[in-house]
Amino acid sequence: MRDPRARACPRLTHPLVRDARNEPLRRASWDEALDRVARGLERNRGAFGMLSSARATNETNYLAQKFARVVMGTNNVDSSDRDCHAPSSAALSAVFGSGGSTSSFEETEDTDVVVLWGSNARLTQPVFFQHVLKGIRGGARMYAVDPRRTPTAQWAEGWLGLNVGTDIPLAHAIGREIIHAGLANEAFIGRATSGFEEYRALVEPWTLSLAQKVTGVPASAIRELAHAYARADRAQLCWTLGVTEHHNGTDNVRALINLALLTGHVGRPGCGLQPLGGQNNVQGSVDMGAVPHRLPGFQDVLDREARLRFRAAWGGEVPPHYGLNLTEMFEEMEAGTLRAVHCISADPAQSAAESERTVRRLAALDFLVVQDVSLTRTAELADVVLPATDAWAESEGTTTSGERRVRRVRKALAPPGETRDDIDILCALARRLGHEWEYADAEAVWDELRSLSPDHHGMTYEHLERRQGIQWPCPSADRVEPPYLHHRLWETDPAARGRRAPFGLVQHEPPVDLTDERYPVRLTTGRRLESYNSVVRSGSFASPLRRGECIELCPEDAERYGVVVGEEVQISSRRGSVVAPVWIDTALRPGLAFMTVRFPDEVDTNTLAAVASCPIAGAAEFKATAIRIDKLPVVTYVP
Repeated sequence: MRDPRARACPRLTHPLVRDARNEPLRRASWDEALDRVARGLERNRGAFGMLSSARATNETNYLAQKFARVVMGTNNVDSSDRDCHAPSSAALSAVFGSGGSTSSFEETEDTDVVVLWGSNARLTQPVFFQHVLKGIRGGARMYAVDPRRTPTAQWAEGWLGLNVGTDIPLAHAIGREIIHAGLANEAFIGRATSGFEEYRALVEPWTLSLAQKVTGVPASAIRELAHAYARADRAQLCWTLGVTEHHNGTDNVRALINLALLTGHVGRPGCGLQPLGGQNNVQGSVDMGAVPHRLPGFQDVLDREARLRFRAAWGGEVPPHYGLNLTEMFEEMEAGTLRAVHCISADPAQSAAESERTVRRLAALDFLVVQDVSLTRTAELADVVLPATDAWAESEGTTTSGERRVRRVRKALAPPGETRDDIDILCALARRLGHEWEYADAEAVWDELRSLSPDHHGMTYEHLERRQGIQWPCPSADRVEPPYLHHRLWETDPAARGRRAPFGLVQHEPPVDLTDERYPVRLTTGRRLESYNSVVRSGSFASPLRRGECIELCPEDAERYGVVVGEEVQISSRRGSVVAPVWIDTALRPGLAFMTVRFPDEVDTNTLAAVASCPIAGAAEFKATAIRIDKLPVVTYVP
């Protein structure tokens, strides 16, 4: 097996600069490094993109997007949640007006049914799963919808092992069964939603028998989940990357939201829709406006009144059009129209789809600056590298969890060497580019954000500390709101109810990368318990029990290919090939394989991924790749 700690990114302690593209990075002073960054950004105005991160604090994300919009004059700003949370945020925003979880983790303990769809939460969201376990022990019934019989499914009352990429047919069949069984909440539908008749017509063809044929899930299991979910007084529907990392990820989420609208499982205690993020500040990066189409507090960039408020506070114009998202930035890099990028705690060379192509795109930029804790794969390509403090232990600030809960982050360790706080770095760069930014501390940045975002207005640092975290919205420092969102939908007064929640009329589209005789195996990807995303932060502390990257096969496929545990095989897709050892997993079924993503120094699984992304949210299709598996030739050495 390969060394599970093959890559341990060294900690940055001093600024680094590159004198020429063919020369190595060398140590520099802060003044030299910052001056170089200012010159590199200045000459690329109009061709600039900012990549912020779900690992950075709210305060850093807020300043990053402000820097892009005010200093560089562009809405080309995005965060590293693009491949995981963006479809959820887009779908929830389209239906409810805000892109956050509609309930709290604690409510999962006091519900009747929990549906985990495309989520192996036991291993990949273990903190959240503790709440699920408390709910199960209290009598809740849990259903797992996942192509693999994961460790999460072992706790489920029912497992629906759907074929990869058939989430919409399954959701539509559940919706149709609810309607035909007379279990739809007609009062809620009539009062709080729109588009129901069109939705009814949309799902009508998806009978249980047709859904069984398309999804591979037995009709009886589909019926059982439909009745359990609809009959429950309270139900939670939760999902993660298994739903979003598809070329139609936003549509997948809309199909799930439809089920909550159909049954009234939203806007009440114990009911809700919960997208489960994988990084500590996925939600916060979106809330802070580190996205190309939203200002802080989910305010639309196209809203003239919102832009005027921000102009008054910032002293600079906000461009009146949407910017480029991460996927679109990559396309513009390749076209040569995006020539400078500033990465803050983001490592696209390691984490993006088509990683080798991404490396070529980054290397071709006129100017790349990386502001990070470690010498990441992206930092190795940079013209300037700025050493930053680690947000979780060396900085003051806040982060926002997947349940919309904002909590304080406190400095516990002194940063090494000459590292500087992200806020100080961004302010120093802004001053060099003609903007006299001065913030006394992270709290001053947060107070500016509060003055512009009604959802965060009441969250003073003192209020956050006193309550040990607060969920947004929190308009007042004197109280907190209910933990669940959208209770307005249950108001009897139409004026108080506000905008109706629309059903999503989404059609089934199979995966772009279809299996065939040449590529007969469906590869799906995900995370493992012992590995944190791309292990940039945790690589040097990886569990010694981690077995390294491998391709997991069911026993039947291992026998079919004549391979055993530990044997290296070649895995090929229509885009490339990698070599990895075999692992046998009885949770898989014939024709389905599993690998983790984002470990290019061990096995670059992203090389195999389909070249497709969600047209609405820009998320890449990591979850559905057609592959073949070949034994490696036996090499005989002749002495």
